[in-house]
Amino acid sequence: MFASDWVSFFKQSKKNIFGIIICVSLFLAGFLIHGNTGLYVNLSGFLIIIGGTLGATFLSYNTTRIKILFKVLKTSYGRAIKSPNEIVSILVDLSVKKRLQGLLALQDDEDETAIVFLRQALGLLVDGFSKEQIRESLTSEMYFFKMRREETRRVLQTMADVAPSFGLVGSVVGLIGMLAGQGDSAIIMSTIPVALTSTLYGIVLANFIFLPFAANIRERTLQELFLQKIVLEGVLAISEDLHPKMMERKLVSFLTPSARRGRFVSYEKIRQRLNLSEEVRENI
Repeated sequence: MFASDWVSFFKQSKKNIFGIIICVSLFLAGFLIHGNTGLYVNLSGFLIIIGGTLGATFLSYNTTRIKILFKVLKTSYGRAIKSPNEIVSILVDLSVKKRLQGLLALQDDEDETAIVFLRQALGLLVDGFSKEQIRESLTSEMYFFKMRREETRRVLQTMADVAPSFGLVGSVVGLIGMLAGQGDSAIIMSTIPVALTSTLYGIVLANFIFLPFAANIRERTLQELFLQKIVLEGVLAISEDLHPKMMERKLVSFLTPSARRGRFVSYEKIRQRLNLSEEVRENI
């Protein structure tokens, strides 16, 4: 990831990060308030939960799907997503460029664009496909993108479902040890933490790790699908030679009222980039 990506990601997520730090601190304070943190640490129970949950996951899904899960999580938490108004601005700029320099001029932007979906859409546009073909291709891409993300999210959902169950397994193991050690207080005291902490670990992992990760993937997917929808409508408008100002008005309808302030057609930036004269700029 480039330094600019980290800066953008931090700016977008700093409120979330700050909130997470506060909530985690409060959560841990509940365990530490009585001072004896050793009561909540039990390696045997932790191994039962981790081993059982991962074992069930590997039995349910192939390793390729699990690798994809880690890649999606890395992208979701480590790469900033463009805002809708940035996408609208990019599309309107491209529309102006096409009107001034022609369709083939968009080939340069095809490689410069950081968004894969927009790059694919521009490729279809430059290759001369019809409006219907572009819509069908991009709609299929959106559909299967959603399906792939949903399949990845189900891995975390499965882990969240089985983790509490293996917590109960750990509790049963502890109870068996207690029954086997009747009359021996040392054995009983060593097995009680296994019985209690295993259930605790299972519930915490399911509700504090796996389910939030799954919810994050779902939220990220919805955001990306929303951006893809804007790209789809924008590229179709470009293929119809819709005037940039009308295209802007159409795409702005996707945005919230607070994001609609200002103009997205950056005439000055386009003039400088394309070395346009003032007379040409006024005729855009």
